[in-house]
Amino acid sequence: MRLVLHCLAALAILMGFIWIGQGSGNFPYPASSFMVDQSPWILYGAVLALAGVAGLVLLRRR
Repeated sequence: MRLVLHCLAALAILMGFIWIGQGSGNFPYPASSFMVDQSPWILYGAVLALAGVAGLVLLRRR
């Protein structure tokens, strides 16, 4: 179970960085995505990445 939670937290961090990249226009893939150059996705990605980091920290403490 612990391994699954670690994987989910790492996936949340990765997805958060992808959303930040798409929202800022630095990672425009796919080019027709509704997320490209849309600033709200920068915030959503940052929140998701921080949630993943918090999850890893909590898992590390237990």
